[in-house]
Amino acid sequence: MRRLLLTLLLAAGSAQAAIDIADDTGQALHLAQPAKRIVSLAPHITEMLFAAGAGDRVVGAVQYSDYPEAARKIARVGGYTSVDMEKVAALKPDLVVAWKSGNRGAHLDKLRALGIPVFINEPRRIDDVARSIAQLGKLAGTDSAGEAAAQAFRKRHAALAAKYSARPPVRIFYEAWNRPLMTINGEHLISDVIRLCGGDNVFAKLPMLAPTIDAEAVLAAMPEVIVASGMGEGRPEWLDDWRKWTKLPAVAQGNLFFIPPDQIQRHTPRILDGAERLCGQLDEARSRR
Repeated sequence: MRRLLLTLLLAAGSAQAAIDIADDTGQALHLAQPAKRIVSLAPHITEMLFAAGAGDRVVGAVQYSDYPEAARKIARVGGYTSVDMEKVAALKPDLVVAWKSGNRGAHLDKLRALGIPVFINEPRRIDDVARSIAQLGKLAGTDSAGEAAAQAFRKRHAALAAKYSARPPVRIFYEAWNRPLMTINGEHLISDVIRLCGGDNVFAKLPMLAPTIDAEAVLAAMPEVIVASGMGEGRPEWLDDWRKWTKLPAVAQGNLFFIPPDQIQRHTPRILDGAERLCGQLDEARSRR
């Protein structure tokens, strides 16, 4: 009788440990137990795993996985577009978390062929960041930490939305890069940040997620604000190239702004830092009308 009871208890515990979840492509994933050895294939995924309390389970990550500080010490497995399959396999992961927009499908297919479970992440809205953190916590068995971080994120997001989203709209051009000149459409996460702040992305209707445009298109769109990010913590010099177009509203009103890319281009809790900064900039633009 005792032996039967023990068997039933063990079976129940095993069932509780098993994880069944769908990733952001709708692909079903089954793990017999929470992942203990995770490889992250995007910097934002690494950061979210730490936010979900699973940082100590990350055994491999791609280049630029530099936040928090502990992430810098994790073994590198190449870049998000150039994953080193041998290094990944050598780490013997029981889960790989990939980025749909950044990782190559052929790399993910090879990982699956090796028998490695792959979970694909693709946040497109601010709410997706909270959902992703909770999902990663579930996958790693750090559910409580993941849910707590997700709830804190949602609370801060709601406060920003209540404060800024209904304010008078401001037409904004987000300059992701200058050569080639690139922006984002309305499906991009950054466009959701713009909406949160009461902004109107002038290129929201373009079909590509991160389209290449030309200066003439920007001039025709007549944005009231131009926001650039660049590559690092410093304001890119090329943002001032717009000053020669003196009739452009953003130039005439002095609305050329900068936000560090880590605060707005990474799909992590820090995107609300970038949102808060952008909302303040749009308020500044409103005050100059």
